[in-house]
Amino acid sequence: QVQLVESGGGLVQPGGSLRLSCAASGSILDIYAMGWYRQAPGKQRELVATITHNGVPNYAASVKGRFTISRDNAKKTVHLQMNSLKPEDTAVYYCNGWIVAGEESGDFWGQGTQVTVSS
Repeated sequence: QVQLVESGGGLVQPGGSLRLSCAASGSILDIYAMGWYRQAPGKQRELVATITHNGVPNYAASVKGRFTISRDNAKKTVHLQMNSLKPEDTAVYYCNGWIVAGEESGDFWGQGTQVTVSS
């Protein structure tokens, strides 16, 4: 069974840093685009950053220059390094990936990890 599991969330002060990680597991043949999305209370889920299979990143304007997305295809992982965090970055962060896994192939989401930026 294909799964995406996030880790690395927590409480951090404004200006601080956090690194989120997401690991895919199951009978996976390949993973196409991967990405991070977030959802703050009372708001819709929004794109934070995506990365192609070949490592080409794309960022939301609100995080460009502060966040860095990376992936390790061999380990089936994707990471989000978040620097200069602001209170408005507070949200549940979700990992996403388009995964090739035979009959299970499709768009998968992790369970989410809470990021809280507060003094």
